[in-house]
Amino acid sequence: MNKTKAYKCLGTDDPLPDLICRTNKYLLDLRLAKWITQKQYEKLCINSSEVELAHLYYLPRAHKPGTPLRPIISGLKHPTVKISKFLDELLLPLFDKMASNTTVTSGFELAKQLQKWSKNNMPQETLFCTIDVADLYTMVPQTEGVLALKKMLDHLKLKQVGDLKIETIIRLSRFVMQNNYFSYND
Repeated sequence: MNKTKAYKCLGTDDPLPDLICRTNKYLLDLRLAKWITQKQYEKLCINSSEVELAHLYYLPRAHKPGTPLRPIISGLKHPTVKISKFLDELLLPLFDKMASNTTVTSGFELAKQLQKWSKNNMPQETLFCTIDVADLYTMVPQTEGVLALKKMLDHLKLKQVGDLKIETIIRLSRFVMQNNYFSYND
């Protein structure tokens, strides 16, 4: 956790009540400014009795020397999870379509692609590599993550996705990225 300096310990401060308030206020502000519809507002608003901070726990990486631990953050009831899921449902089809020609999702699909590539005179000395990025989640700075999303949407030349303007998607994404809290050992 200390390696990336991506986390800040809040001590005994509980950010949950303020986060609930800020999230609902942010959504209300977007609604009043007509950035989101009433239906979207109602779908994304949170009830304080239904949310909790995400929780950090660790799983052993048995296949690695010394059995290091992999940090897992479970945020199924986090105050921003509704916004995050909403954006995921909206954006995932766009990303999947863009990445379909360069993405391999299973061993079976890899075998099919290798056969196809070998028919196209792939040299025998071709090397395939895999990459294991350490601390991937914390290595993507928040600002650059949102900018990458904006760049993807600009590349697609979209003014809106569904009934959401691109600026609204960016605003919601930024809010989720900047309001990411979890608890540990409670």
